[in-house]
Amino acid sequence: MVFAGDKKVGQSLFTNIEKPLKTFLTRHVPKRIETYHLTMSTLIWCAGILLFSFLARYDIRWMWMVSLMIVLQYLTDLLDGEVGRVRNTGLIKWGYYMDHFLDYIFLCSILIGYGFLLPDHFKYLLFFVLALFGAFMVNSFLAFAATNAFRIAYLKIGPTEIRLIFILVNTLLIYMGKAYLLKSLPIVLVFSTFGLFVTVFRTQKEIWNLDMEKKKE
Repeated sequence: MVFAGDKKVGQSLFTNIEKPLKTFLTRHVPKRIETYHLTMSTLIWCAGILLFSFLARYDIRWMWMVSLMIVLQYLTDLLDGEVGRVRNTGLIKWGYYMDHFLDYIFLCSILIGYGFLLPDHFKYLLFFVLALFGAFMVNSFLAFAATNAFRIAYLKIGPTEIRLIFILVNTLLIYMGKAYLLKSLPIVLVFSTFGLFVTVFRTQKEIWNLDMEKKKE
C-alpha cells in the first residue's frame, strides 16, 4: 500500500482560501529555508507562546504576542509540506511524523499558557480540553491506519479554524478579562464532546462498511 500521509482528504471552512495562498507564499520562501526548517520552527513558536503567556499574568496585552505566535505557526505549518513537494525534498514520512507530533506540542503549549492565567482550582478544565482535542488527533491517526486516508478536518473544522478560535479567545481575554476564559471553557468542552461523538460515530461507520465490503469479496 502506497503511503498517503502527505495527502489530506476532506475540506475545512477555509480550504479553498488556503490553496491559492499556499501556492503564492511557497514561491516566496527563500531557497536557504527548507521544509524541515519550517517544520521544526514550531518549537520556536511554542517557546514564544509559553513565554508570552507567562508574561500575560502581569499584563494581559502580552496575549497579542501569543496570537502572533499562533499566526506564525500557522504559516510555517501551511508551507512546510508544500515547499517539500515543490522542491522534491523527499521527507514525506519524516514530515508526516514530525509535523503532527509538533502539532500536539503546539496544542499543549497553548493550553499550558492558559494555565498560567487560570486559578489553580480551574486548571483541571484544561486537562479535559487537552484530552478531547487529543482524541480528535488519535481518531485521525487510527482512521488513517485503517483506511490510508488522512483526514484532519471534521464537520468543516480543522487546524486553521481551531487556531482562529484560540486567537478569538486571546482577543476576548485582552478586552474582557480572565473571567471570560473561565466562562468559555465549559462551553468549549460541551461542543468538543459533541463534535468528538459525531466524528467517532461517522469514522467507525465508514470503517465498518469497508470491512463489510472486504468480506463480500
